[in-house]
Amino acid sequence: MAALWSFLGIVVFCITSRSFAAYSLTQSQQAFQWPGQKTSSFVAKQTAPQADPFQKCNVEDNEKVQCGEPGISFANCDAVNCCFDGQQCYYGKAVTVQCTRDAQFVVVVMRDATRPRMNLESISLLGGSDPPCGPVGTTVAFAIYQFPVTACGTTLKMDGDFLVYENKMTSTYEVSVGPLGSITRDSHYELLFQCRYSGTSVEALVVEVNTVPPPPPVAAPGPLRVELRLANGQCSAKGCVEEDQAYSSYYGDAEYPVSKVLREPIYVEVHILGRTDPNIVLTLGRCWATSNPEPQSLPQWDLLVNGCPYQDDHYMTTLIPVDGSSGLQFPTHYKRFVLQMFMFVEPITLGPLKETVFIHCSTSVCTPTAAESCSALQQEEERC
Repeated sequence: MAALWSFLGIVVFCITSRSFAAYSLTQSQQAFQWPGQKTSSFVAKQTAPQADPFQKCNVEDNEKVQCGEPGISFANCDAVNCCFDGQQCYYGKAVTVQCTRDAQFVVVVMRDATRPRMNLESISLLGGSDPPCGPVGTTVAFAIYQFPVTACGTTLKMDGDFLVYENKMTSTYEVSVGPLGSITRDSHYELLFQCRYSGTSVEALVVEVNTVPPPPPVAAPGPLRVELRLANGQCSAKGCVEEDQAYSSYYGDAEYPVSKVLREPIYVEVHILGRTDPNIVLTLGRCWATSNPEPQSLPQWDLLVNGCPYQDDHYMTTLIPVDGSSGLQFPTHYKRFVLQMFMFVEPITLGPLKETVFIHCSTSVCTPTAAESCSALQQEEERC
């Protein structure tokens, strides 16, 4: 039995939910109308116009929180960037910030403002999460904060004629630590916001922080004519199986790097190129991810170990069987697996690394001999 070994790689661009969260934040122009609290209008300065990826107004009836005074008109509701269902003005899947004339911050956070949705209990301000810095009201979907602009770690500076009060809201996240690297699949939420006061006006400013830079191009040919690629088929018919439909189409060369959200499934396929021998069998040894194209660089995160899902990953890679029912002419020439998107974190500070993620696999191609077939390798894989 002869075995041919190769290393190949392909790139996946890891995008945090921060860019999605930043859309929701910068689009908000007025915030929670606290009962009995006089508020002032303000202009939220936007960093860049973006399309709405989250269907902001698609909020369940039992999760809606009233925006503005009772009886607010559609025009006024729309003017403060809230949603109107014909009867009620309510907050959408966003985060809104308000500065009141009596020097209060009001921040309304929706769990669906990020993908994956944030854990509202993990949020804290610069001054921590103890009163008055914790939420003053919560629902299943929203957390509402109200605190003086001089509290909770707020910093003060002068900007021309304005007094500028600035604070930051961040979330904690779970980190998985491996022998060669660390990753997270949780949203890393970070919001920098300001209240700007002068003798005649009040303004609020929401800032998008740490924007992910455009990923570099990549090309990763395999020396043994074994290709690794990503599938992109979508389930469009009722009752279709997502894993099967995903492999009905693939990203083209011009579409790499591919942008994915944390925990979004990545459908990977490795297959032999240019061979028509039905007896040869492709097997996977180790598959892993790095933050740059060099396969042996650090940090690393295992996806498959000896052809089986890495057991120490809370979101284990899933092997997809490829057999005669796949419709492929040579099913033994293919291996498929699914992982959930993650991002690397810095090993000392555990801060998320806004970097591209590269996937690598070591492969073997088994050729049967008179003395031994490839069935032993196939049986070994089935143990997974």
